[in-house]
Amino acid sequence: MPVDYFIFIPAYNVANTLASVLQKIPESVWNRAIALVIDDGSVDDTRGAFEDYVEGLDNDPIGTIKKSRLRYMRFEQNHGYGSVVKKGVSEGLRSGAAYVACLHGDGQYPAEMLQDFFDHLQSNEAVLVQGSRHLNRGGAKAGNMPLYKRLGGTVLTSIENVAFKQKLTDRHSGFIVYSTDFLKKVNLEKLSPSFDIDLELISIADARGLKLAELPIPTRYAGEKSNLKVVPYGLRVLRQVFRRLVA
Repeated sequence: MPVDYFIFIPAYNVANTLASVLQKIPESVWNRAIALVIDDGSVDDTRGAFEDYVEGLDNDPIGTIKKSRLRYMRFEQNHGYGSVVKKGVSEGLRSGAAYVACLHGDGQYPAEMLQDFFDHLQSNEAVLVQGSRHLNRGGAKAGNMPLYKRLGGTVLTSIENVAFKQKLTDRHSGFIVYSTDFLKKVNLEKLSPSFDIDLELISIADARGLKLAELPIPTRYAGEKSNLKVVPYGLRVLRQVFRRLVA
């Protein structure tokens, strides 16, 4: 079965949103992809939501294709976002796919835009393309991103853009598609098991002089609970910036 794309879906307590996320993945992507849901020790019925989705594929026009390309794995205990990303990347490399996408299971990121991201990365020299909620002015506010996140993200990104070679507008978006040529050269074991891992991967690419890209995405917040502890995360980001400045 040919595989061009590998999509891993971090899923922690996403019983209410997982089916919708999977349903929004375009047919053109399903025809060329494997999608792996990684349940990070959810305490809700995320597993049941996945099983119900698969059962419902009997009535889907391309349900047979989706069933053949959809996978599920579960950590019985919560390992943290970074551990999920490392597992997803590892499985993506094992699949032989040319591109690996991280698509969160909470519905905040646009699964329906995956083909655009894969196409953009394939037609450019970049090693990753990140979805930006700030490329379109006012989009984050219109999408109900909390004020503290808009301000905090803007401040941190501005500071990071001083330290790093390439300037980005939304360094803290988790919607990222990677080239496996880049991922093969990263020592995953040295990366953080926390939310820092996305920034670490971007920082590695930047430090090596590799091209980064970004595309605008819509902002979607609906009052969901975030698992990110904002203040400790911000302090860790500043620590990374300091290390880069003195390197």
